[in-house]
Amino acid sequence: MIVTINNEQDDLTFDTSSLPTIVEEVVRHEGQSADEVSLHFVDEATICTLHQKYFHDPSFTDCISFPMHQEGASRRILGDIFVCPLAAVSYAETSGGDPYEEVLLYVIHGLLHLMGYDDIGDKESQEMRQAETRHLDHLKRLKLSIQSQ
Repeated sequence: MIVTINNEQDDLTFDTSSLPTIVEEVVRHEGQSADEVSLHFVDEATICTLHQKYFHDPSFTDCISFPMHQEGASRRILGDIFVCPLAAVSYAETSGGDPYEEVLLYVIHGLLHLMGYDDIGDKESQEMRQAETRHLDHLKRLKLSIQSQ
């Protein structure tokens, strides 16, 4: 699988080398396959601009996914995930959590969206949370994480 990573932010410094393996493992553990996915780590202004442009909501958010796969295509290109690490830093400061684990959660969340999960309704949101927890636990067992640089 081709995993393209663009890190265009400086709010959280981290090593991106484990991300291709993490992405591949989440897709595999979900029982799916893919040929390509792109991860973009962006700043607050960029995530807010994307949120406004595509969802008509200018508010700050943690993760936005853009599915690209077309049924019947010869290659499965999952799509693009935009993650704002500043959201993870902010959340960790208020909750006492780990910003690196929070970024990992955002990556998982974005991948789940690209693989068909939704979190609009209560039932879908509960299924998404359960899948996130299942994948976080699985990655921890494999000792796969995002680390500071």
